[in-house]
Amino acid sequence: MRELVDTVTGTTQTVVLPCGSTRATVCKSCADKARRLRMQQCREGWHRDRDDDLEPGSTQHDEDEDNEDEDDDAEGSDRRVRSTRRRQDAPDLPRVEMAATTIGRILTSPNGRSYRPSMFLTLTLPSYGKVHDDGTPVDPSTYDYRRAALDAMHFSKLVDRFWQNLRRCAGYKVQYFSAVEAQRRLAPHLHAAVRGVIKRSVVLQVIRATYHQAWWPPFDTPIYLGHAVPLWDHRHQAYVCPWTGAPLRTWESALDDLDAQLEADPSTTPAHVVRFGKQADYKWLIADSTRTQRAVGYLTKYLTKSVADTYGDPDLLTVRQRAHLDRLNHETRWLPCGPECGNWLRYGIQPKNATEGLEPGTCRRAAHDPENLGYGGRRVLVSRQWTGKTLTEHRADRAEVVRQVLLEAGVELPDRDRMSATATGPDGQIRYEWRPVSFKDVDIRLWKHAILASVRERIRWRTQYEAAKRAGPPETPNPPTDPRGLPTTSTPVVSGMAVKGGRRPSRSDAKRP
Repeated sequence: MRELVDTVTGTTQTVVLPCGSTRATVCKSCADKARRLRMQQCREGWHRDRDDDLEPGSTQHDEDEDNEDEDDDAEGSDRRVRSTRRRQDAPDLPRVEMAATTIGRILTSPNGRSYRPSMFLTLTLPSYGKVHDDGTPVDPSTYDYRRAALDAMHFSKLVDRFWQNLRRCAGYKVQYFSAVEAQRRLAPHLHAAVRGVIKRSVVLQVIRATYHQAWWPPFDTPIYLGHAVPLWDHRHQAYVCPWTGAPLRTWESALDDLDAQLEADPSTTPAHVVRFGKQADYKWLIADSTRTQRAVGYLTKYLTKSVADTYGDPDLLTVRQRAHLDRLNHETRWLPCGPECGNWLRYGIQPKNATEGLEPGTCRRAAHDPENLGYGGRRVLVSRQWTGKTLTEHRADRAEVVRQVLLEAGVELPDRDRMSATATGPDGQIRYEWRPVSFKDVDIRLWKHAILASVRERIRWRTQYEAAKRAGPPETPNPPTDPRGLPTTSTPVVSGMAVKGGRRPSRSDAKRP
């Protein structure tokens, strides 16, 4: 809710604005609207057949080389590049010549029909132990919760590496629309709509060969537990040991020690390695098919739910499900999510760019949010050249479709930018001033009146839109005719018989009167 002041007329009114939440538990209406917008974005770019926004001759790779593992914390001139080759337990990937295109190839069927299929992929994480049908561990004592939490934290980086490897092996700039959701066992997995098709054997090879290594200082055993945690010392401008008062190792010095160890012993392993699991789904889909429409709905089905909402209503969880959730939350709370995470203090290391106020177990990054269960990345991942449009432009396209339907029915909507913050008055100055409203200072009656007025307006627009769709475009006064001068119909004709619903006549049709 905002207060709108018209500087020209001097009037003030209270305006209700949508919250824009993507979570159904916060606002079901806004979450459903956001999901439908993503569905449109997915459909529009999936089977695109042109490269209007791709620069000619652009075949440059924008990813790092495969034989170099870079620190995730490195930026600019401080980037650390370790020239370690690919892991011996990961198969090598072929490298093909890149083509300046983002669309897939055209295939021709035996009957001469040409079509341009695309792919639907599902990628999962490995197993951490046997689970029941409801996703809970059969034996919680042997279930690898630590690895599950770390894999979830690094899942977004693993996905990025997969797209880099797939582009190198496909020979063109693969474009994708993907969504991250949780399986029943609460491990994240990826559904992806991919433009164009790549051989199944190549895709599976890329999945097996893709990995992400976290070259971090060791963090297997915490040093400081309970209330004995490092404290900030203003004299040293650093965190110090609670027992000796000595400053802790800095993040840079810890990485220097790791580099020295790696140089002395090339067999040194990274702190964590994340890979995909053996389960993977691969499908070919044709544009405008029923399977494609179902895949779009399936891909965006759970975008309105958080990762922790996989089990449904929190009040209806079983004892096993509650225990599984609590154990995952415990692991993600205390494990470090990145170089700047305050949990490094537990292991005697100052986080990168450490400042006063850090405390283990209180990191505010998304990976530690109980709703995300370790996954701190975005839920929707879209490549840059999927549609060539931003979400704002897609939202404007949807609004324009509604406006055109209403205009054909004789209904005119008010201008969307009639109260824009950039609108100017007769004097050339900004006309409207938007101010935040504190619910403590608003009369409850005025607040209810504004909400009811907004609801009535939306209901009126919805009613008018549904009526306009049922009415359809106005009838033409002179219907089109065929060469014989007879009115034509939209019903196709096969062998002199009208085909009902666009299908061929069957034997049962001949028996009908």
